[in-house]
Amino acid sequence: MRDVALEAQDRFADAGADAVLAWAAGRFGRRLAVACSMADAVLPHLVAEHVPGVDVLFLDTGYHFPETVATRDRVADLLDVTVVDVRPRLSVAEQDAAHGPDLFARDPGACCRLRKVEPLREALSGYDAWVTGVRREEGPTRAGTPLVTWDETFGLVKINPLAAWTFEELLAYSERHLLPSNPLLAQGYPSIGCRPCTRATAPGEDPRAGRWAGSAKTECGLHPGSPATPTFVPTPTTEETR
Repeated sequence: MRDVALEAQDRFADAGADAVLAWAAGRFGRRLAVACSMADAVLPHLVAEHVPGVDVLFLDTGYHFPETVATRDRVADLLDVTVVDVRPRLSVAEQDAAHGPDLFARDPGACCRLRKVEPLREALSGYDAWVTGVRREEGPTRAGTPLVTWDETFGLVKINPLAAWTFEELLAYSERHLLPSNPLLAQGYPSIGCRPCTRATAPGEDPRAGRWAGSAKTECGLHPGSPATPTFVPTPTTEETR
C-alpha cells in the first residue's frame, strides 16, 4: 500500500478533488473511510458522489460544541453516508478519575492522544485508506500537504482531496449544494475542535489560531507536523462568552 500511495502522490500532484476521489473509489471502494470534524459537509458530500453510503468517522470526544453534534446529526440525515461515531475507551468522567480533571488544560497532547489519536487508529484498522479535509491554507504545518500520501501514523493511504481549496471555495461549494454546515463557521470559528480548546479567531489571524490558543500546539496528532506543548490556557466556553 505504501507503493500505491507514493505512485498516486506523483500522479495526482496537480489533480482536482474529483479525479483523486474517482481513483480512490475504484482502488479502495468500501475499504475507504472519511474522517470529518463536522465543521461542514463538503468532504462527505464529495466522497459520497463516488462511494455512496461511505463510512464517515466522527471523533466523538465528549467535549464537542453542541453545534458540532447537531451538524453531525444533520449530515447523517441528509447525505448518502454512514456516520460512525468513534469514541474513546474512557468517558470524560472515567478519564477525569484516571488522569485527573481537565487533562486538556494540563497535558493537551495526552488528552488528544486518548480521545482522538488512539480511537481513530483503532477505527481505521478496518480500512485501507482514509480521506481527510486538510487544506494547505490552514497553517504552516499543512502548507505542503499532498493530495495523496502514505500515512506513517496509521499505516494506510491518506487522501486529502481538498488540499488546494481555499476557505472561500469550501463555503461556495457548500452553498451551491445546499449542504448543512456548523453555525460556528459564521461566528468566527474557521477551525472547530473541542469546546475547551477552541476559540473564535480575530480578522487576519491564522485559521487555526483559535485551536489550543496560548500554546505552540496547532495539531491534535492526527496529521504530521504537530508541535507538542505540555500546557496551555483553556479558552472560555461558548456559554461563558455570551
